[in-house]
Amino acid sequence: MLERRTVFKAALAAGASLLLAACSSTENGNATSVDGKPAEDAPKAKITAEPALDAKDVPVAKPVVVKVTEGKLTEVKVLGEGDKALKGELSPDGLTWTSSESLGYGKTYTYAAKAMGTDNKPAEFKGTFTTMKPAKEVRATLNPADNATVGVAMPISVKFASAVKNKAEVEKALKVKTDKNIEGSWGWLSETQVDWRPKEYWPANIEVNVEAKLYGVDLGGGAFGKADVTTKFKIGRNQVVKIHTPDHQMHVYRGGAKAKSYPCANGLDAEVDRNTPNGTFIVMEKKPQAVFDNARYGYTNVNKKWACRISNNGEFIHENQDNASAIGKTNNSHGCVNLLEADAKDYFDSALVGDPVEISGSRLPGPTKSDVKDWLYDWSTWQTFSAVK
Repeated sequence: MLERRTVFKAALAAGASLLLAACSSTENGNATSVDGKPAEDAPKAKITAEPALDAKDVPVAKPVVVKVTEGKLTEVKVLGEGDKALKGELSPDGLTWTSSESLGYGKTYTYAAKAMGTDNKPAEFKGTFTTMKPAKEVRATLNPADNATVGVAMPISVKFASAVKNKAEVEKALKVKTDKNIEGSWGWLSETQVDWRPKEYWPANIEVNVEAKLYGVDLGGGAFGKADVTTKFKIGRNQVVKIHTPDHQMHVYRGGAKAKSYPCANGLDAEVDRNTPNGTFIVMEKKPQAVFDNARYGYTNVNKKWACRISNNGEFIHENQDNASAIGKTNNSHGCVNLLEADAKDYFDSALVGDPVEISGSRLPGPTKSDVKDWLYDWSTWQTFSAVK
């Protein structure tokens, strides 16, 4: 009878041991008991990560961060499609790993991290997370282009393939860097275009770097930035054109000093709609040969040389040798600035895209429908176009 009780007690002891084992678990490489306290054989190292395990709709622009306490990380991998490892760096103290490249949209990533605890016991961390998938990915373009040399009034322009709702968030992702402290501001000219211009003309002969970190930026309405864009360009010499239309003269200033003067004919004074408009414009493009059409005034396929566009409302500085008798004497054009052929060629050769053209003396204000109208506004008005207050 005594022997049978001893056997029964031994069975109870064995059952209790089995119950204790069944109520232990392993979480992120660390063994815990049923009451949440570490088991005696659990490693001290505790690995955590952001994004958390099983996270959904993770933003793609934020870095992945893996950390450990009471130990040091010995290996960290964050694997994407095809087991391609996300690039990243481990801190010198071995406590933190941070990714150095962006995540992809709509992707699943797998953690595979290891650490050695202060108790010389290894710990592991495994699991997955999934990134967000936008309803629409919107591409942006940036102007001026890389390595361009432009005039001192050239704005920086970011254009989007569709309308932007979260304008302030976009502006925060845009950076303009120069080796001089230059005051300037972003301004929204439309739902798809934001420009940056300095308060005054750019200093001559400086380099400008622009970063548009738009990938992963919430543009609003389910749209997100498709890619980052950057550009690096140079501001050239300071050249400014000044025309006071009643004087029939076009003056060119270099570095603040008058360098050239050319006789010109501007828009017909008697008709306001044909006036060359007032305002500060920029040279937008240069064409050795240009074809002009204006059905309203009855001319088509008119060929002119050495054309510098100063607005997309139809105004150019160009050769018009056919109008030689009026040049320097009378304003009779349809809004363009007419020069003699030799003068037009001389000016054309000196001009850069982005050079300012200041026009005064007209009765016609600057066209507000142009997409290059940055300098038609005074500085205080321009600042109100920014979405960041």
